[in-house]
Amino acid sequence: MPDRIPTLAPFRHQTFRTIWLASLVSNFGGLIQAVGAAWMMTSISNSQDMVALVQASTAAPIMLFSIVAGALADNFNRRTLMLTAQSFMLVVSVLLSLFAYLELLTPWLLLCFTFLLGCGVALNNPSWQASVGDMVPREVLPAAVTINSVGFNITRSVGPAIGGAIVAAAGAAAAFAVNACSYLSLIYALARWKPEIRENPLPRETLGRALSAGLGYVAMSPNILNVLFRSLVFGLTASAILALLPIVARDLVAGGPLTYGIMLGAFGVGAIGGAIGNARLREKLSSESIVRLAFLGFAASAAVIALSTDTRLTAVVLLVPGACWVLALSLFNTTVQLSTPRWVVGRALSFYQTATFGGIAAGSWIWGILSENLGVSVSLTIASLVMLLGAALGMRLPVPQFRDLNLDPLGRFNTPPLKLDLQLRSGPIVSLIDYTIADQDIPQFLRLMSDRRRIRIRDGARQWALMRDLEHPEVWTETYHVATWADYVRHNQRRTHADAEVWDAIRKLHRGTEGPRVHRMIERQTIPPVNDIFHKSPPDLHH
Repeated sequence: MPDRIPTLAPFRHQTFRTIWLASLVSNFGGLIQAVGAAWMMTSISNSQDMVALVQASTAAPIMLFSIVAGALADNFNRRTLMLTAQSFMLVVSVLLSLFAYLELLTPWLLLCFTFLLGCGVALNNPSWQASVGDMVPREVLPAAVTINSVGFNITRSVGPAIGGAIVAAAGAAAAFAVNACSYLSLIYALARWKPEIRENPLPRETLGRALSAGLGYVAMSPNILNVLFRSLVFGLTASAILALLPIVARDLVAGGPLTYGIMLGAFGVGAIGGAIGNARLREKLSSESIVRLAFLGFAASAAVIALSTDTRLTAVVLLVPGACWVLALSLFNTTVQLSTPRWVVGRALSFYQTATFGGIAAGSWIWGILSENLGVSVSLTIASLVMLLGAALGMRLPVPQFRDLNLDPLGRFNTPPLKLDLQLRSGPIVSLIDYTIADQDIPQFLRLMSDRRRIRIRDGARQWALMRDLEHPEVWTETYHVATWADYVRHNQRRTHADAEVWDAIRKLHRGTEGPRVHRMIERQTIPPVNDIFHKSPPDLHH
């Protein structure tokens, strides 16, 4: 077994350390803002579902826009995108502070501001999470993801309590102003960061093609699909506790904003404990066991919180879902990153974010509606039962173990010399690869070609087919289409070291004296123009 990477190993890398510390300050401000927004809503609205919608309004834009943000992260400078997002959130926070100070906020206007802040988070997160792999080596990545969770939850452990104190002493406007100031350190750190820029001679993918390529990669990656579905269910069910916590603080334990902040702080302390024990748990338990443990921990905690009327008991119980939150979400995030090559990691993470925050947004709304109609205790009890079902899903859709895959580009492809003067936009391009396969090797060949089909489509090919020559049955031809010559080159450059096993096994089955014959063709339509077919006079059939 390889040596366990220390949890603090990412701090040996200066860029990660600097931006992590700046993010710590920004997260601190964000949590103070969240306390201010949630408690202000309880002050300006008596509707319990409006209170729950505060969390939903932050999570919804992450669900709606993360996929586009992921495509941007893979095709544009990630540092520039993060600077844009942080600057946008700074402006929104300043405006929110002014509206709160001038007492102009209404429930729906407050939701609009929190929605806009969520839009900034949606733009920032895929670039930030994809950039972690650029700041630390691959073997340190799981520790870096965990450290990010630790950073957020260090602030969560004290930020909400301080936020509650600020709201109680100076009002929500002061909390919003503190959040506005917190963006400055991260903007400064990002402005100083000079990441390595990899030159790409190919034109940038259009947004539509980038989204299509990301969707195709995820759709043809069963392990990632399992993670996305389980993260969706986790967000849908686990969101009940955080969405209803302001109501728990106000109604079940008869507290105020400081009580709410202390409860969020307890959740954060539990999250730190979960992050500290994360690496040791991964050594002893499978990924699926950790995810089931997280579901069960949330289920038990929701049931106890639903019955508790004591602030201290509720705060102690919140340590458990805090730990479970970090264990599950950091594992989902790491699994996606380790299952994805760099060219598409931003998009894969954006799908993960969409699934998770889509679940959180929908769950926050659902549990808020149930609490409005059935009461907060009944809603938490129902959520507890649904979480048990989430744990049981692992029997059919388990989360995969981390795999030591080398997803770096294989680097074997060289652009072939062409006798036609093609432009990068020329196309469509059709590729045909001829193999000579002995009869006894056909079953193994077909199994390998099934994997090859998945890899081809995953990396952007379309209309893949495998054909057998009727006159020479030992000859098999693989064919696929791409839109342009640039797409053809890009498709072949996406091949990773992990894919080479399938490629090499197919080549060993080929019985020709030379390697498989490759035909690269460009489609040319020979059908006459429409006018020539339909607008000429028909021939005189009598002559």
